[in-house]
Amino acid sequence: MISLAKTTFLFLITLSAFLVISCNSSQEAKEQTTENEAKINFSTPEPPQKEPGMAWIPGGKFTMGTNEADAYPAEKPAVEVEVSAFWMDTHEVTNAEFAKFVEATGYITVAERKPDWEELKKQVPPGTPKPDDSVLVPGSMVFSPPPSAVPTNDITLWWKWVNGANWRHPDGPESSIEGKDNHPVVHIAFEDAETYAKWVGKRLPTEFEWEFAARGGVNGKRFAWGDELHPSGQYLANTFQGVFPHQNEGTDGFIGSSPVATFAPNSFGLYDMIGNVWELTNDWYDFLKLARIAGQAPKLDAGMNPCYNPDNPYAMEHVIKGGSFLCAENYCVNYRPSARQGTSFDSGTSNVGFRLVKDPERGVAIRSGQ
Repeated sequence: MISLAKTTFLFLITLSAFLVISCNSSQEAKEQTTENEAKINFSTPEPPQKEPGMAWIPGGKFTMGTNEADAYPAEKPAVEVEVSAFWMDTHEVTNAEFAKFVEATGYITVAERKPDWEELKKQVPPGTPKPDDSVLVPGSMVFSPPPSAVPTNDITLWWKWVNGANWRHPDGPESSIEGKDNHPVVHIAFEDAETYAKWVGKRLPTEFEWEFAARGGVNGKRFAWGDELHPSGQYLANTFQGVFPHQNEGTDGFIGSSPVATFAPNSFGLYDMIGNVWELTNDWYDFLKLARIAGQAPKLDAGMNPCYNPDNPYAMEHVIKGGSFLCAENYCVNYRPSARQGTSFDSGTSNVGFRLVKDPERGVAIRSGQ
């Protein structure tokens, strides 16, 4: 991990965002799991009143995380947890949906605002000098593939801070979202997602809820659909084919993001729960969360930072799930339900979006017989 003390300010303010993709190269994962491959017993049948654009997630006990030898440490060990039933958006929030919100409210996203040094300095080592105002300008992190092969231990070789990058201009001020109404909105910070959620009367999912929904009612499968990445040669999610980061062959039909609902949904009727863009959750990122649940690590002191990331001790990060169009077999294999990483609460990137959930209405009659 690059030392904070030896970097420029631009890297300091975006280190947490870099960590979205910061993971070690991985060997091709084994096509097997050690968890109990059993169907999940659902706890709550579907209410008769539907929620437009949302799928019913019936809740129940399930196996979260994994014991796979090739999984990343933050995903281990597998633990049994339980979630209550809820509604979930069938797809990520799109550019068109977010544009309606902005038009109605005049909201300005975090990436469109001048960075606040008083907030930024809370996430860097004490004593870090205030940078010149000339670098405190609106912008966001953009994936910029190098022209040829590069070492995969230096993420600054493919992630760049771009002044003027935001949800309207995902690759920089000269780019636009014209023709991409149905693509997931990106460059979204936690505050942006939370404000949008309140506007539509929903909320961000917890990490438990998100993973339960992604598993589609079955425990112990490596991917959202089974144990093979490309069953019968089919591409079931938008990921990175080729050699990351410089050679994206796009054999799944896409180099960047894809329109929502392009690939088949899971058994709950949810699209893009794996790949396309990472998705924000409401939970603070704790690297040892599953180990703590399993009693293999001490509980996190409530009086301390609610986050714990050994690679970034000053981080204030939220959990993101699902991987993105940048996840490749030779690097960052995160297109799996158990995959989890942290992203800075006050910034976004060109491959992080979100979807929302909603609690069922209290007192509504529930249909039996499911």
